[in-house]
Amino acid sequence: MPGPKDIDGSASLPTFYGKELRWKREQAGLSQQKLVDGSFYGASHLSEIERGERRMPIDLARHVDQALATDGFFERCCEDVRKAKRGGHADYFEKVLEAEKQAGTIEEWCPTLIPGLLQTESYARTVLESTQALGFSEEVDLKVSARLARASLFEENEPPMYWVVLHETLLRQPILPPKEMAEQLDCIAQLGRRRRIIPQVLPWNAGAHPLILGSATIMTFADAPPMVYTEATYSGDTIDDPRIVQKYRKSYDLLRAVALPPKASLAMIETAAEDHRNDKDPD
Repeated sequence: MPGPKDIDGSASLPTFYGKELRWKREQAGLSQQKLVDGSFYGASHLSEIERGERRMPIDLARHVDQALATDGFFERCCEDVRKAKRGGHADYFEKVLEAEKQAGTIEEWCPTLIPGLLQTESYARTVLESTQALGFSEEVDLKVSARLARASLFEENEPPMYWVVLHETLLRQPILPPKEMAEQLDCIAQLGRRRRIIPQVLPWNAGAHPLILGSATIMTFADAPPMVYTEATYSGDTIDDPRIVQKYRKSYDLLRAVALPPKASLAMIETAAEDHRNDKDPD
């Protein structure tokens, strides 16, 4: 049986960190499973950290430092690795950026904007420029490129199950010129037709619902506890408290229940796209 693939620690800071982790683990004579025993994480999670593909959560870093007697080395290096992996994203988004690549399911509710994973270049640029009134265009370009790169998630052989609920006003809100708005809605519809996402639309007159106060993204994993991400204009928060995650889980299920079925939602998105394309005010 072949041994583990060698790690090029010179490729990046995360791979250097991962290679050091593997060396310390093997020096201690521990398997990946043995090292994560007693933590909330699986051996596959640790394997991806060793390959530089996944960040080390602070609680796991502390667990590893204790198990390997490394005097806090991995906890101290966590922040440097996180910064290295960020690339064009806000610091508060770093955990989500990695988590969505590992998630088995992603369920999203974004009442005021089309979610970043679904945004076209023109939509992303318009949104980012609106929040960077005094920013430099180079910074916006970097952020746009980073946001668009996230969509490669949908081209993987086994992408996560992505379920999104969009408020109907997002289909009607002309924050872009008509043809660009049509392209944005076409992008969502095509992903739906290809069965890469499951879109639902919440009608404008659906009334009050449990997530009326803001956005929510719920992610589940095969080898880690579920988490929720909420975001405001200049901040974001990740939540992994099981009691709070469960409340978001129930609220999202209730929201989904009052939204239109996926088939009807897809038809509404395509109709709105056609209306924008024909420069007709969507009803």
